[in-house]
Amino acid sequence: MRILSSLIVMVCLLGACAPMAMFASGSGAGYNGLRSDWGTYVSHSNVNAFCLSPKLRLLIWDIEGHFGKKVVMNSGYRTPWHNASVGGAESSFHTKCMAADFYIPGIAKSRVIAYARNNGLVGGLGCYPGQNFVHVDVRDRPRGYRGPVTFSGC
Repeated sequence: MRILSSLIVMVCLLGACAPMAMFASGSGAGYNGLRSDWGTYVSHSNVNAFCLSPKLRLLIWDIEGHFGKKVVMNSGYRTPWHNASVGGAESSFHTKCMAADFYIPGIAKSRVIAYARNNGLVGGLGCYPGQNFVHVDVRDRPRGYRGPVTFSGC
């Protein structure tokens, strides 16, 4: 009896730790033709979704769980050479496996931005006018910042 009750408690505790992203949907017209790279949908073959810091992976799961849909990554890890070729900042968090540019099919960009602004895991938030994606990174927030560092149209 004692073993059974211990087993039930353990299953309940582990179940509570399961990320809600496990239940996020990756189906529908917005996902047609996209490929998955390490469990993340990517918009093209140049996107590296392998090198994501644990904190960034947790943030992505949190966002997917909140909206109930998988993100589609436009940019993840970039080598310094790739980063320079796309005009990225020299000290870009993309080169440190700490940033992602993404969108969520069927979810308004403004809703993603609003959620990211209030998410404690987001250290930096970039919103590019005329683009369908947002940038998030998991840098440490500067002292005194209650929200993420924002730039480019946020």
